[in-house]
Amino acid sequence: MLKEKLDKINRRDLSAERNIIDFLKKIQDDNIRINAVLHINPNAIEQARIVDAKIKNGTAGKLAGLGFIVKSNINVKGLICNCASKTLENYRAVYNATVINKLLKEDAIVLGMANMDEFALGSSGESSAFGTTKNPVAIDRIPGGTSSGSAASVAANFCDFALGSDTGGSIRNPASHCGIVGLKPSYGAVSRYGLIDSTMSFDVIGPMANSVNDCELVYDIIKGKDERDAISRNLTSKDFSENHQVKIGIPEIGANKEIWEVIRQKVKLVGNKNKWKIEDCKLNHIDLGIQTYYPINYVEFFSGTRKFDGRKYGHKIENSCGEEVLRRILGGKEISKAEVAGKYYRRALKAKKIIEKEFEKAFEKYDVLVMPTVPRLPHKFREQISLEDMYNYDTLTVLANLAEIPGISVPCGKINGIPVGIQILAKKGNDNFLLEVAKRFE
Repeated sequence: MLKEKLDKINRRDLSAERNIIDFLKKIQDDNIRINAVLHINPNAIEQARIVDAKIKNGTAGKLAGLGFIVKSNINVKGLICNCASKTLENYRAVYNATVINKLLKEDAIVLGMANMDEFALGSSGESSAFGTTKNPVAIDRIPGGTSSGSAASVAANFCDFALGSDTGGSIRNPASHCGIVGLKPSYGAVSRYGLIDSTMSFDVIGPMANSVNDCELVYDIIKGKDERDAISRNLTSKDFSENHQVKIGIPEIGANKEIWEVIRQKVKLVGNKNKWKIEDCKLNHIDLGIQTYYPINYVEFFSGTRKFDGRKYGHKIENSCGEEVLRRILGGKEISKAEVAGKYYRRALKAKKIIEKEFEKAFEKYDVLVMPTVPRLPHKFREQISLEDMYNYDTLTVLANLAEIPGISVPCGKINGIPVGIQILAKKGNDNFLLEVAKRFE
């Protein structure tokens, strides 16, 4: 728990410098096997010494001395922010993302930049131009994506917490596979200024850590309105009361039978312990999640990559990217042609609105909805898997992005030693309420 470590640092039983040195040593020893971290912050130890001086004179921030890893699509001034792509291989950020400034203000220290699926496209952590990230908990299996390096860094104890971005499950998917907690906040709850976005209609930055409390600690610092991000806002969550009988809805949705058994056992256990009400429920149109998500993703990613033309940023993307990135560029180009734009992209936006309203209706009856995070166990490396199966990893997570609601993945148990995550969803804006409910599932 980070609060205990912070107490230890504030009592000066542990120095910020020692905390950072220990993490850097761990990365140096084990990253060659995991490949979770692409670049180390060369100034981390010096920055820790400055934080120690602030602790000594009583001016340190709320996260003083904690070390964190950043997904390589979030700008950290002076560090390479390459989106795990040859396109931006040597691009060094010239400014900090808003979330980074907020964390630095509270005296957290950037340890380094995490590996990821190239340009945040993928579900497995295998599409990085700089090698696959391994799953520290199940080394022969994928860690999930696209925030693969962030999740693996937390699971491998390379950091106190990590930042990821979530487009269609990119925080929750690897959190589930690596046995950690990952929070996707409500759309607009956290500023995206400084994020190299994948899909502007979906992207959210969020924390990844070893506990719900740790995620809450970080979320409460990075959330809030930012003048540099037009869609960011201050959202008010409803209060959680111990006396309130939480109503849980379990949607009818497809997933591996063994995974559903683990999920239902956990829901029953938590529900009985807290005297909460549990009901099966049906949500219309949610089976269209993947079909709705990908046309929007393809078009908006294609639009966002037009700046990577080889003149200002790195290399021309079409000449330097990997297979999955090129697939989405070409697909987005076709879908957004004038003669078919209305047929695909605009229809997908209409379907998104229908799914959003379906969730609004569900949250009039239920406080939270609970389901598996991922419908199947992570596949083994070198296992042949179809493109359709790869995309279907996100079947259950894309729904929160389409509905713009908060979602969290919490470790729920293991099947044959492989972690399984339970996904909890709440009404838009009720992020802190969701976190309180999630604590009861740990």
